[in-house]
Amino acid sequence: MSESRLRFCMPTTFYPPFHYGGDAIAVQRLARALVREGHEVTVVHDVDAYRALGGDGPSVEQAGDDDHGVSVVRLESRLPRVATLITQQTGHALVHRRQLRDIFRPGRFDVVNFHNVSLVGGPAMLHMAPDATRIYMAHAHWTVCPTHVLFRHRKELCTGRQCFRCQLNYRRPPQLWRYTEMLPRALSGVDAFIAMSRFSRDKHREFGFPFDMEVLPAFLPEQDPGTSAPRVSPHHRPYFLFVGRLERIKGVDELIASAKDYEDADVLIAGTGTHADALRAQAAGNPRIHFLGYVPVDALRQYYEHALAVVVPSICFETFGLGIIEAFRAGAPVIARSLGPFPEIVGQASAGLLFSTNDELRAAMRSIQATPDLRERLSCAAREAFLEHWTERTVLPAYLDIVRRAGVRADARRAAARTAAVGA
Repeated sequence: MSESRLRFCMPTTFYPPFHYGGDAIAVQRLARALVREGHEVTVVHDVDAYRALGGDGPSVEQAGDDDHGVSVVRLESRLPRVATLITQQTGHALVHRRQLRDIFRPGRFDVVNFHNVSLVGGPAMLHMAPDATRIYMAHAHWTVCPTHVLFRHRKELCTGRQCFRCQLNYRRPPQLWRYTEMLPRALSGVDAFIAMSRFSRDKHREFGFPFDMEVLPAFLPEQDPGTSAPRVSPHHRPYFLFVGRLERIKGVDELIASAKDYEDADVLIAGTGTHADALRAQAAGNPRIHFLGYVPVDALRQYYEHALAVVVPSICFETFGLGIIEAFRAGAPVIARSLGPFPEIVGQASAGLLFSTNDELRAAMRSIQATPDLRERLSCAAREAFLEHWTERTVLPAYLDIVRRAGVRADARRAAARTAAVGA
């Protein structure tokens, strides 16, 4: 495998503009960064899954098939719900099988980096492109959890498997293929696995994932275009900020409850999601809670810069904390729940405070607001840590090193397969 110019394929269920945030944005950043480095990148994603889950984006024709030099293949059928259900239930992308076989024809790609393949192809997709180096990047806990999030019965952290009943509580049909050897066999042909944090690597291991995992965090460009000039605060009062999907697992309920008796600052909530109406009802009558709805990426920087702190109150096991490093890039301190990868990231930066209870969250908010020197110290540490650990120029070389080492294992895998074929 030549390291000068590589041909990458990145299968993923969601990709902008047909996405819900998080992992899709991370895949896009990686794909664009590789193109800037001179590599060829093709992304394959599933518009059917996005439509089936209620997404209402543009048409495929409007979205186009080029994304800043990234070639994008958008899988779409006339029956998105049927196509998605078949993949979810069988572990095979039967509706798009012929198209995928053509995409992954022998000799087309040097590296196939699987991302969230749950609905774009399921575990069967991991068998594709055996002649390429195959990498799996775990943006969620899909390989060990049918719901991806290790949040059992929609009400508690998962500490032990109750998968069949849990899927029913999520109103999802159980995936019977998870009770076979289908997924382990598919994973056995992957040459490298990447976890987004040490916590996620260890959680995979705890739930029985049998393979070693590299740890590689997400990254951001050092600075968004057009954000160099200082700007005035977008809000007339001091405020704490939440940015993310408005879902129960993100813990915004607890943030609203904590802010109930906190009168010295407002709470701004940026994002949309299925839990938005319930959150608005909870916050009714509190003039200090403000819902911003969807805020474009280029406008978020201003909110980050002027926040007293960014609050990250998730109550589930995240794999990383993209919102944390977005805050750090803008020099905003973070107040994060002491759960999942957050202590790891905040501790690495020394740029925030941790909490476990609502009382501790309120105390952290008071501490940062009442002590400007503390806020300034955390702000400086945030920016310095971001530049050291989570920029494209730091993370991308580490990613390419994983690709190189996976290529050596892929060569050995293919040699063993040839030997077995001759012996047979």
